[in-house]
Amino acid sequence: MAQHLSGSCQCGAVRFLVSGKIQGFFLCHCSRCRKDTGSAQAANMFVTEAAIEWLSGVDSVRTFRIADTRHAKSFCMTCGSALPRAHAGGPAVVVPAGSIDGPLGLRPTAHIFSASRADWDDHLEEVPRFDGPPEPINPARPSPRD
Repeated sequence: MAQHLSGSCQCGAVRFLVSGKIQGFFLCHCSRCRKDTGSAQAANMFVTEAAIEWLSGVDSVRTFRIADTRHAKSFCMTCGSALPRAHAGGPAVVVPAGSIDGPLGLRPTAHIFSASRADWDDHLEEVPRFDGPPEPINPARPSPRD
């Protein structure tokens, strides 16, 4: 069954619709995906038999490819947000999960390239959680933990 995913970039210049079958939703820990996101992993869906319809801003979409690899990242040239791209390894479209507007209604399928994960990406469920930003750190004021 084909799914339809609509999304946009952070600044709103680029809007898209991806149609196709979600084959996998992976959290990739490879060093290239960590560099792409500046985080512990990239969260990407692989959609097969897919079509991307650029609803607006296609002229703002750029793709960076690492020579002699299948690795690429598409992004908005205004705000830098990750955007969908055709996967060099086959007939799929890679859709960054964070680019989708609204709920996805599915969970990741697997963590991949776990052997490459960042050394600080361990037991993150133990790190404190906040519903908003943490209290600003002010060296002149004692921490609530002091």
